[in-house]
Amino acid sequence: MKTSNRRRPSLCCLVLVVLFASSVSFQTPQSWAKSPEGQVTWGVATSIVPAWFDPAETAGIATPFMVLYALHDAMLKAMPGDLRAPALAESWTVSSDGLLYDFVLRRDVRFHNGDPVTAEDVRFSFERYRGAA
Repeated sequence: MKTSNRRRPSLCCLVLVVLFASSVSFQTPQSWAKSPEGQVTWGVATSIVPAWFDPAETAGIATPFMVLYALHDAMLKAMPGDLRAPALAESWTVSSDGLLYDFVLRRDVRFHNGDPVTAEDVRFSFERYRGAA
């Protein structure tokens, strides 16, 4: 007999929506703007694969991005109201043909271990990335 796994993704989505809604309901917009401090405890209802920690090794599916978004930042990222919001880059210019991008890194950006993020680090990551799947 063939069983269907169609209910599992919708159940996971429902659980995530309920958890998100319950956590948001106790916060005010003013508390969202505060700087992060303290410790974050994160529960994930899946086995985390070591490749998910590395953007160059991750498969092209949505699940690893919950890990990537928590650990890595981008030059630009989509935010509510702005599909190209600054992240590691504080500003950028694009050539008229759209092939050359010039980014200005934010000052005082650091890795998790405290080392400064440099243009060489960005270049290394960009050249190492092979595309998802």
